[in-house]
Amino acid sequence: MVNSAYIHIPFCQKICHYCDFVKFFYDEQLADDYLEALQKEMAHTLKDEKQTMKTIYIGGGTPTALTPKQLEKLMKIIHTYFHVDQCAEFTIEANPGAFSIEKMRVLKHYGVNRISLGVQVFDNDMLKQLGRLHQVDDVYQTINDLKREDFHNVSLDLIYALPHQTVEQFQNTLDEAFTFGLPHYSTYSLQIEPKTVFYNMHRKGQLHRPTHEAEAEMFEVLRSNMKQHGYHHYEISNFAKKGYESQHNLTYWSNDYYYGFGAGAHGYLPGKRLINFRPVPTYIKEVNETSKAVLKVEDITKKEEIEEELFLGLRKQTGISKATFEHKFNYPIQEVYGKELQYLHAKGWIYEDEDTIRMTENGLLFGNEVFAEFLLDEDVIL
Repeated sequence: MVNSAYIHIPFCQKICHYCDFVKFFYDEQLADDYLEALQKEMAHTLKDEKQTMKTIYIGGGTPTALTPKQLEKLMKIIHTYFHVDQCAEFTIEANPGAFSIEKMRVLKHYGVNRISLGVQVFDNDMLKQLGRLHQVDDVYQTINDLKREDFHNVSLDLIYALPHQTVEQFQNTLDEAFTFGLPHYSTYSLQIEPKTVFYNMHRKGQLHRPTHEAEAEMFEVLRSNMKQHGYHHYEISNFAKKGYESQHNLTYWSNDYYYGFGAGAHGYLPGKRLINFRPVPTYIKEVNETSKAVLKVEDITKKEEIEEELFLGLRKQTGISKATFEHKFNYPIQEVYGKELQYLHAKGWIYEDEDTIRMTENGLLFGNEVFAEFLLDEDVIL
């Protein structure tokens, strides 16, 4: 059963130097055309049956780069195909500064109840280095406006291990972030992705990142600060007050099914992954001509499903349920991963009890090494 939907809005006023998501400079006419195509894609996929979703997530790009009128059109499209009033969590991504009260009121009127705010760092020089348009003062203004407009479920995104960033500077960013008392923080280390400004700088030796030791220290500072302020570490990069965990992202980490709409969006349905056309003009053209947005359908083998169950599930603090694993795949987890679990336990990277396998605090520092142990050999018969 599909309980979640992701909707991609690719438009930005400026392209950040680290971003590899599908994005396109905002153009009003192109955005209008994109929304028309998005409606056609959703109509083709969902037919005439209005769906009930547990979560809806609008990501980007910068969805709030749309005008208030375009945002209202997007909301009406979503209401056409989903029972929004029955949706537990309806999230939209936004950036500080370019998020007007008028736009907030449109979103509030149409049932959006969670805002994911891309702040990244509380340092104007670093924001400029990242290619961000906003400054620190804009964050204060936007969060104050959101509170006045009765948005209380606000998540703040931060990035650490930035070029030239010190542990002390990251501590300063955390100190400032905590002054807002928000219920949720997502905090990621900087990843250098192909086809980005930072990637090109990195290849030329012009990107001066902190050492691995400094990055690890920042992660330790992050965890200790979050614990001190009463946030529980429910996923590798995510911290929340009880009851404010991201329900949509838990869909991904629980390896559950979801729709993906828009340019470059991925959907995950029983036995298959759907990947949409990525370039915005191509997406619009294909949908207008065929009503279909899907570029590629990948069949997912049982082996891949099992691997993903482990990769994703171990990101959560609650980890993997042995009973759930056996129910899903008809094999006890020990039968599939006995030697690997013994090795990881000996390293002190996982904790295991009667029904649960999860990463230890030390294991979180070696996540990639832990995940690599769960890659199955090609000749494994399941």
